[in-house]
Parts: sequence; C-alpha cells; structure tokens
Amino acid sequence: MALQGAFAVVADSPARDLVEALRAAGAHPIIEARWADAATALAATELEAVIVAEPCADCAHAVALQTVLAERREAAGGLYMPVIARTRDDGAAALPDALVIAASAPVERLLRRLSLALRMRTLHGTVLRRMRTLVSRGELLPELPAGDPLDEASVLVAGRGRSYPGLTVAVGERVGLVGALSAESAARALSVRDLDGVVIGEGFSPRVIDALLTVLAEDVRFRELPVMVLGGNPTAIEPYAIEIANLERIAEGPQRLVECLLPYVRLHAFGERLKRMLKSLDARGMLDPDTGLLAHEAFWRDLNRAVGDAEKRGVGLTIARFSFARSDRRLSLDAARLVGRLMRQVDFACREADHSIFAVFTETDLRAAHVVARRIASVLKNTMLAPDRKHIEAAVTLATLKPSDSVDSLIARVVGEVAAG
Repeated sequence: MALQGAFAVVADSPARDLVEALRAAGAHPIIEARWADAATALAATELEAVIVAEPCADCAHAVALQTVLAERREAAGGLYMPVIARTRDDGAAALPDALVIAASAPVERLLRRLSLALRMRTLHGTVLRRMRTLVSRGELLPELPAGDPLDEASVLVAGRGRSYPGLTVAVGERVGLVGALSAESAARALSVRDLDGVVIGEGFSPRVIDALLTVLAEDVRFRELPVMVLGGNPTAIEPYAIEIANLERIAEGPQRLVECLLPYVRLHAFGERLKRMLKSLDARGMLDPDTGLLAHEAFWRDLNRAVGDAEKRGVGLTIARFSFARSDRRLSLDAARLVGRLMRQVDFACREADHSIFAVFTETDLRAAHVVARRIASVLKNTMLAPDRKHIEAAVTLATLKPSDSVDSLIARVVGEVAAG
C-alpha cells in the first residue's frame, strides 16, 4: 500500500531502516523528532500517523506528546490517527493505546500493521464525511455509537493447563470473553461469533497451535484480527506473520499480553462499529448501528407490511421473542449480533429497550419457526457468557399469525406466551 501524507518518527536514535522504508512506500514528508522535541515539532502538523521507533526515557516527554496528539485529533474532528510503537519485551508503550510491535520485528511487518491502521483512518474519515453531508441536507441521522469500543468487544481465548484460568481472568476483566479448551471449540467460535481478537494460551502442542494459526491465516475474515500467542517458540509464529498482520508473541505472562492486546482489540471493535454505521447511513437510518439489526421504527414499519402481505397472500408468518433473565448492554449487543448472523436473509429483527430481541420469520409456520428459534437459542446459550462465567439462558416465546390477528394482537401474544420448550 502506497503511503500518502505526513508521518512522524519519534526516537532519540536515528531510525534509518524505518525512515527509508516509509520513504520507499511514498510517505512525504517524514518528520523525525527526538522525544524532548516531539511535542513542539508536531504541534502544528497535519499527520497521518505517528511511529514511536524506540521507548521514551522521560515520562514527561511522553505525556507532552500525548497531549499534542489529542489536540491534533480534536482539530481534525476526532479523526482516528494511528500510533504504532516499537517496544522491548519488558516494557510498555510510552503512549496509551499505541499499537505495539516488538522492536526486533522486521520493518516490513510494521508497515503492514500501519497499512491496516490507515485503512481504519480512511473508514473513519468516510463515515464522518457522510454524516456531515447528510446533516447539511437536513436529514435525520442515527447517532454514531459512543463510549469505549472495548465495552462491546469480544475476545476468543483458547488454551488449557494451569495458566488458562489466569489468562481468562486477565482478558475477561476488560472485554467480553469467549473461552475454548480445544482447537475444535475455537474453530466453532470463529464460525459463529463476531470477535475482535484471538489469544492462544499455553497448554497446546505445536501442532495444535499451527492448526489454529493456519485457520486464521487462510480465511480472509480473520486476517485483520489481532492475534496474541502466549509463550512458545519465538520462531513458531513466523510462517504466519505475513498473512496475519497483527500477530504477536508475548512471553511475559497474561498481564503483559493484555496490555499489548487491548489497543488492537479497541481498534478492531471501533472498525466494526464504523462498518455498521456506514451501512446504517447507506440505509438512511433503517439499520441500528449498534447491532446491525433493523432500527426500532424501521422494524415496526416492516412488521406491519409483512403482516399485511402474509394476510393478502395467505402465507405463514411467525414472530419470536428472545429475552434474558440477566443481561447488560454488552450481552445484549452480543446476542443481537449473533441473532443477525444466524437469521435468514428474508427474516428481520430488532433489539428492544429491555434488551429483548424480536425476530420475524416470514413465510414460516409455527412448527418451522420453533425449530429455527430453538437453534438460535441453543447457539446463544453455548457461546455467550455472563461476567460470572455462567452461560446465558435465552427464553424463547413464539406466536404465529392468525386470520383474526393485527400487529398489536400478535405482539401481545408473543410477549405474553409461556417460553417455548
């Protein structure tokens, strides 16, 4: 990928390999700054990205640079600006939320990560421009979801053995956790879940780790996921580093792994949020940017239309309601996105304010809808976990359209029915 725009390289020692690689990729201008001068040098510069080529010895310099970069982002309307930091094994990144990479990693690998981060910047810029354009036309817009993307992120942790409990606790304290004790269960989670990162812990043989990395490398859906491998042979990940750009090996333990992982997870979750927002804008707000399901008003409009069509054509229509005894925002969003993945193209759904989910199965009688709804509920139960690590039970109620039904009576029955099964 050709680089365009200004890039900053911060280091007290010349980073010739990095500067030459950036220049060869088309970056211009390239601003080289020492840590003591970085805040001043970059204060009035329109930057595409910042690369920290070596750690900072003085925390005050890092804080000053972080303040300047925050000011630059605010001046650009909040537009995301990548910060990539080379780090040694025993040190954290000088700047919060920097995307870390081992100092020993080839410069080509750093440029691949930079390229992915710049795609996110481009996507963010596209969403912001579309929103400004629609606002200028006086159109009502869905709001861009706010809050930390980590609050709705999910990470798959695969592993076993004595280190696995500590690893799952370290990850689960910060993001939604999907646990897997085998390569097979990890592959199942990859097939049905919207994930923002993968952690491969200890306890697996080299053959199993190779199998997991092969799955991630060969499927284009997973190549942009951040993937962290705890411990293991340093050379084991090298064959996969070309296809999995955000692949990193961490040898220092779960806490260090989480420190390195979270900025990548936050960025991936932010990118998924932007993609849903772009689809919502394309649909003129008919899609909910939080879940990807129909927005509330669009759902009720489509339900009225579907009921009228079913009555006119004499075909079946069944509505299901999935409700959860204990559900917070993260679990609710997780469930809604899972439902969206599992439904047919001709069906539609929405998430309600009480975290329940309505799903409409068109041209479907009660028996067939019951089979589909139970399958969805089973997937929800087997893949979603509450903060206390217990599985979430989805209560399912169904109602099929009768000749005497209106939308109100149909909804009244599905809300009041006893849970199916």
